[in-house]
Amino acid sequence: MMAIFNPADILIPQGVDMPRWSCVACDQFTSDPAYWEAADRLVGSAPSTLRMMLPEAFLGIRDSAEETAKIYAAMEDYLARGIFRELTDSFVYLERTLASGEIRHGLVGAVDLECYDWAPDTETPIRATEGTVENRLPPRIKVRLGARLEMPHIMVFIDDPGDTVIPSAAGGEKLYDFDLMLGGGHARGFLVCGDRAARIMTPKDAVGSGKARFAMGDGNHSLAAAKRCWETIKPGLSDEERKTHPARFALAELVNIHDRAVTFEPIHRVLFETDAGGFIAAADRFFPRGESGHAITLIAGEAEKTLTVPGLTIGSLIGEAERFCREYIAEHGGTVDYIHGDAEAAGMAKPRGRAVLLLPKMRKDELFPSVAKSGPFPAKSFSIGLAADKRYYLECRRLTRD
Repeated sequence: MMAIFNPADILIPQGVDMPRWSCVACDQFTSDPAYWEAADRLVGSAPSTLRMMLPEAFLGIRDSAEETAKIYAAMEDYLARGIFRELTDSFVYLERTLASGEIRHGLVGAVDLECYDWAPDTETPIRATEGTVENRLPPRIKVRLGARLEMPHIMVFIDDPGDTVIPSAAGGEKLYDFDLMLGGGHARGFLVCGDRAARIMTPKDAVGSGKARFAMGDGNHSLAAAKRCWETIKPGLSDEERKTHPARFALAELVNIHDRAVTFEPIHRVLFETDAGGFIAAADRFFPRGESGHAITLIAGEAEKTLTVPGLTIGSLIGEAERFCREYIAEHGGTVDYIHGDAEAAGMAKPRGRAVLLLPKMRKDELFPSVAKSGPFPAKSFSIGLAADKRYYLECRRLTRD
């Protein structure tokens, strides 16, 4: 019987310029084509993960069929040239130095897609932490269904307060040690195989509260696309083939939510071009009040009020805050934007016609219970670090048996 998170036959490039090989995830810098143009110039003709994906900044701009053909051609070229070393039945232990200087620790392996679902009412061990936007899946599905390789920017959290799982993988043969391109920090990877890999299998009592034992940290739409692809392929396989087919799994990095380098920052709601005069009074009527719970702050011009909202998980609170803002706009007009940073958001409340709802910072011990009780968070609930600190593509895995 397969575990939820497993060793995999991981492909690592050898004899290539690693700073040019590894690039940040396709869903970062979506409004900054200049970033991707700089990456393109830096990579040049060198082998690179940049050539095996399409940055979302160019979706709808570049021809998708042409770009998909280029992606497949790059995969075939790299396989034919033999640039990969295959790490059979292994994990990769990863140390990622972030812009802050903190080191995030991770373990790269394969999640069993039979154990994942993004539906709000799912009871699978791996849960989505944010709502899945269905129209973001087709471009990913289209590429993955015909691809020979996958490369993950997926990050999956475990709830391990004692930090017992991932540190047990430290050590082993060094696989890579280099600076990531364009301010991405530094990455060091180490091989975990054989008996060491077998001992690292995540124990039940170390990873989660209730049935939500794993929660998505990043790349939920990529994992959802992988799940859809597996559901497409599975009916054509025998029961025996289904047990081990490469498409049943997805390469991902496992990270302890309690790692010091993991930070959660709220994403605040700012209303523009609305009747801000009644904003605070409307919030007073909308939200229940109590002596304990989560605190939200309402700001309109010079007026400011903090409310303590009882009885809600952090995810439910954010959902109610979003609903309040939408209903207020429907009645009073305006638009809503999603702003990072307490001071930045609060400072936007001064001009006429603006109002701000500041959300609380989520504690690390709140995420798993909230997902287990309330399902995925609404979109734009929280951010996990800076764009440059997101996972970079590096390790690969075959998606076909040939």
